[in-house]
Amino acid sequence: MSRPPFKKVLIANRGEIALRVIRACRELGIATVAVHSEADARALHVRLADEAVCIGQSPAPRSYLHVPAIISAAEITGADAIHPGYGFLSENAEFARVCGKCGVTFIGPTPEAMQAWGDKVTARANAKRFGLPLLPGSDVLVDAEHAALEAKRIGFPVIMKASGGGGGRGMRIVRAEDEVASNFAQATREAEVGFKNPDVYMEKFIERPKHIEFQVLADKHGGVWTLGERECSLQRRHQKVMEESPSPAMTPELRLELTDVIRRAVKETGYTSLGTLEFIMDEDRRLYFLEMNTRVQVEHPVTEMVTGLDLVALQIRVAAGDKLDLPDARPWIPRGHAIECRINAEDPRTFAPWPGLITEYFPPGGTGIRVDSGVYGGWTVPQHYDSLIAKVIAHASTRQEAIVRMQRALGEFIVGGIRTNIPLHKILLDDDEVRKGAMSTRTIERILAK
Repeated sequence: MSRPPFKKVLIANRGEIALRVIRACRELGIATVAVHSEADARALHVRLADEAVCIGQSPAPRSYLHVPAIISAAEITGADAIHPGYGFLSENAEFARVCGKCGVTFIGPTPEAMQAWGDKVTARANAKRFGLPLLPGSDVLVDAEHAALEAKRIGFPVIMKASGGGGGRGMRIVRAEDEVASNFAQATREAEVGFKNPDVYMEKFIERPKHIEFQVLADKHGGVWTLGERECSLQRRHQKVMEESPSPAMTPELRLELTDVIRRAVKETGYTSLGTLEFIMDEDRRLYFLEMNTRVQVEHPVTEMVTGLDLVALQIRVAAGDKLDLPDARPWIPRGHAIECRINAEDPRTFAPWPGLITEYFPPGGTGIRVDSGVYGGWTVPQHYDSLIAKVIAHASTRQEAIVRMQRALGEFIVGGIRTNIPLHKILLDDDEVRKGAMSTRTIERILAK
């Protein structure tokens, strides 16, 4: 590559993902700008970026979600692109549109593509058009009466979901007709608060599904790649806890079948950048499309480990208009196995957030271990943001070797002064269901009920 894709990139995020983008930019020869709230003035991403700008008070709406402050920071520092990371403004089509109007490149899909795939109801329509398998479901629910009629048509149990978001907010499982009205009211209220959009829809609820997602990458020259799948079934309250690639439930035949359909859907909708298509798998190993995330995922490192690709660097190059020269593998064959554990600052029994001063910090290392983190000893974890403080990724030639390697790494990880969920990860990796690859989204619930 003869020239850097951009001169200067502003990272509109914090924590480990901000550091991840800084590292990719540095290898591409791009200068970086960190933005931060008052609470993050001493954060690691602030210390490692080439420049830093304080954009407001600690609550996210007054800083990391404050679009005028972020655009102003880009203008005063001369940044010609903005990387949104994940969360915050990463799937906000209006923010992407504002960036374009201000002459700053948004590192992600176009606002139109983001809206086409980001809205869950529209995404279902796209999936149906291109032949992706779908659960029985509804369009946007008009009111509680409409919800009751749709629930009867689909068949109980059903799950209500926010049309404009994810992460578990606005989700309600309904098992009987007399539960519809109250759950509809709660789901719409949560959707309005969480996403400024009260629309909800409904799908058939699978009791013990596996959660499997496919990583895609597309450039602006017609190139589309599917980079394998990730198993994300280990969740608590719809929040992922541990991920791996490849999925132990995937067969070569099913991987190839999904690869061809996904590539066609991505290409014909004009989507470019990184994206992730999420599916659930029922007890009979049938896959059903759920949604598409139009951003880099928290769990992208496991895909990087089994493909050997720097997904963030490729995402930046796509935004700059570069034509990617990647193998046209259909499907992409994984190199070994990778597992990621999300380390959160929280009580391992109650899961209550545990902000505070980190008195000691010693991350694991050694062969096949990667740690993506935004904290250090002496740093105070703020109370205002997500509790994720680190991601530990283990890579080995087989799944069993990766599990053993991760167990070793977790045993080395020292975090003093606060509580973390490391004990939960140790329990999960020692569970028979997990070790056999037979886990579902209900596995953690079963373990915690013991």
